[in-house]
Amino acid sequence: MAKVNLVSKKVQMTLADIIKYQLITYCYINKITLNESDLTCLTLLGVSGKYNLTDFCMFASQQNIFKNPQSVRNCLVKLEKHDLIQKERKNKKIISLSSDINVQVAGNIVLDYKIVHIATT
Repeated sequence: MAKVNLVSKKVQMTLADIIKYQLITYCYINKITLNESDLTCLTLLGVSGKYNLTDFCMFASQQNIFKNPQSVRNCLVKLEKHDLIQKERKNKKIISLSSDINVQVAGNIVLDYKIVHIATT
């Protein structure tokens, strides 16, 4: 069996931070590039849960993530193209994080990632 250098860290995070960490890890592994504003908007949606699209655009712009609701809407279109969010209903759309990305957003959360690199030499 190959010898490995094991790094083990234990860190306590806020809910928003642990959601953001999961999103960063998912995007990194799946080679999805997001800027800081996109990531902050996605994290806010994760913390907020399901939200009316129009109300979320207003809320996110009030949080100064983007300057106006239209900029938030543009961001959400980008996130939807990467399958990071899902929309429900035809009118009065409800948005939330996509269940496919398996980001935990409630209760006690422990992340147990096992990531390995095996050297060939």
